[in-house]
Amino acid sequence: MRNNIYVDFGYLVILAATFGAVMTLGVLVAPVVFNPNALLVDVALDRYNSGMLMSEIFARFSTWLYIVATLVVIYEAMWYKRGQRDAISFASAFIVVATSLLFSAVYVPKILSMQALGAEATMSDTFANIHTASELDFKILAVSLIVLFIRRLMLLRRA
Repeated sequence: MRNNIYVDFGYLVILAATFGAVMTLGVLVAPVVFNPNALLVDVALDRYNSGMLMSEIFARFSTWLYIVATLVVIYEAMWYKRGQRDAISFASAFIVVATSLLFSAVYVPKILSMQALGAEATMSDTFANIHTASELDFKILAVSLIVLFIRRLMLLRRA
């Protein structure tokens, strides 16, 4: 039984758009937000305030990640229920869901709560470790999104 082509296309667009958003936030937005003095004149923005801006961006992006995680679970469950099982897409879908939820439900709230304590809290080793882990999580999310996108595209071509 074949899926509706619009559902498949929509799923691929969502995966690609999410990958694009992850890359845009990580590669383009973060360096600009954390280095504003190179672009702005007579505006001094310290690292703490830059972090507050970036956190707001990530907090808003987290809502999208919850939606993506839900859609990935639904779409992949439909394929699984139909007996069209694939280890690569299952593994990458699991990683997309896990890293999305980890980023949105664990790292962003922890970073926001530490920022609420003030600039001193963001200078701690704990904050640095959480931030490093969230960056690694975001990179794993990007790789798993592109793997899932490519694998689903390959499987749809065979169908």
